[in-house]
Amino acid sequence: MSDSEATPRRAPTTSERKKARKLVLQALYQWQLGREDVSKIEAEFRTDNDFSKLDGDYFSDVFRGVPKNLNTLDAELSPYLDRALDDVDPIEICLLRLGVYEFIHRVDVPYRVVINEAVDLAKQFGGTDGHKYVNSILDKLSYKLRSAETRQSRR
Repeated sequence: MSDSEATPRRAPTTSERKKARKLVLQALYQWQLGREDVSKIEAEFRTDNDFSKLDGDYFSDVFRGVPKNLNTLDAELSPYLDRALDDVDPIEICLLRLGVYEFIHRVDVPYRVVINEAVDLAKQFGGTDGHKYVNSILDKLSYKLRSAETRQSRR
């Protein structure tokens, strides 16, 4: 193999992706509250966490992608919310934005995984019934943003 050829990368495990998603939520929460520079937060997370045990590419893509696409994500979310964006719990809005980002930009992640992972994180970090709210909104959005996939799997 020549130097110009890239070494094939191993696909991340479910566990590595799950760990990365959890850190993305924490990083998004920090960004949302402080609006610090994304690069600074990412560097902090990479210093404080063992990225050899998680999907670092996924972390970077999603963590950088949510703030970069914030207006688009919020525009997709807003029609499905029962309150103003600013009134949604901070953990829940981070999870909803993360979910919408995955629906649009991470088609490698099945829509059911997007929803299930967001619900699990909402149970772990959110309010008492926050997981129900996250589940409801992402489920409705999946019909719009992943229509072909949802039609096929719900037959």
